[in-house]
Amino acid sequence: MIHLNWTETETIKQLKCRHVNAKKYQVNNVLTPGEVYDVKNETEEFYFIIDDTGKIGGFEKYYFEEL
Repeated sequence: MIHLNWTETETIKQLKCRHVNAKKYQVNNVLTPGEVYDVKNETEEFYFIIDDTGKIGGFEKYYFEEL
C-alpha cells in the first residue's frame, strides 16, 4: 500500500496549476490557479499531489503545467 507513505516520499517534480475549470468534478475547493504543487506520484492520466487540504489527491494532467 504505497499510497499510505506518499506524503513522506521524495517529490518527483513541481507543477503549476493552470485552471480549475472542471467538466465533471469540483476541484476549485482543493486547487488554486497559479499555485505550485509537489508531485508525489504520476500515472499516464493523473498526477498525485498534496493539495490545498494537505492531503494527497489525484488530479487529471490537464489542470497543470510543468515548471
